[in-house]
Amino acid sequence: MQKWFDPAEIESEIESIESFPFKRFKDIIREVGFECDCCGKCCTSEFNDHVFLLDEDARRIIEKAGKEYLRPAPYFDLCDNLGRFYVMGYALKTKNGEDCIFYTGGRCEYYDIRPRICRIFPYMLHREPDEEGNIDFRQIGGLDQHGLYHNEITDELSSKIVSDVKKYEVDFLKQRLEFTHAIEKHFKKNGLKNNRQMYERKMREFDKGKEIEVFVFHKGKLERELVSSY
Repeated sequence: MQKWFDPAEIESEIESIESFPFKRFKDIIREVGFECDCCGKCCTSEFNDHVFLLDEDARRIIEKAGKEYLRPAPYFDLCDNLGRFYVMGYALKTKNGEDCIFYTGGRCEYYDIRPRICRIFPYMLHREPDEEGNIDFRQIGGLDQHGLYHNEITDELSSKIVSDVKKYEVDFLKQRLEFTHAIEKHFKKNGLKNNRQMYERKMREFDKGKEIEVFVFHKGKLERELVSSY
């Protein structure tokens, strides 16, 4: 179970990302020079066990494909003392082989509405401070394991990548912040508490196939879902 989020820390992370030097990030992107070769590996369980959806992603997918393509994001954020889980958003469902549900016949079946995390891959910013306390750049998915590297990236494209990545990271943290405030309000109103022991007990039951109750934060509200591991 993740450590409960501190609103002040989230706001500090947002500020750090917004102030991350634009030119420095551009230089790193041009140095990495990543180019997608449509191998599809990032769409498989070999590299990613889930695709998290921002609210905007979930709305677009529901409108164009249907809510049946969504599931509560795994790694639930907390569990209350009544045994109900809470998570800050939806994720794309996976197929039996655990590959992305959009990945069909070696390609993305819904490429035009693919989530934003897919659009910025493999560029992200660390949300953890380095030794000097600065937010720093990283790649996800592993260098030289898929795609092509050390290609020439134009100044215009690298600028767009920086803007897109920063916006994604900030929007992700803003959704986490809104979720944190919503949970605090919900728990206070209903006399609930975050309970680690209950979390672990319910997860053991879940792993054995028992259905659990999960509340997903979506469009400012907590939506109730019933989830089974089978």
